[in-house]
Amino acid sequence: MTTKTFRVTLLKSLHGQLASIRNSARGLGLRRIRHSVVVADTPSNRGMANAASHLLLIEPAAGKV
Repeated sequence: MTTKTFRVTLLKSLHGQLASIRNSARGLGLRRIRHSVVVADTPSNRGMANAASHLLLIEPAAGKV
């Protein structure tokens, strides 16, 4: 059984962003600029990625996690 995943990379700083946007990026596991994480493709993770999409690069994950 394979689970769908996607890779999220923080491209811009969280400094000066609304708390909800900062919390969404932190909730995805992003800690610093150019930090990438692979997360499960769930509605909650998609919502967090959508909230901070102007700061992120979102791409499909290559291979299995």
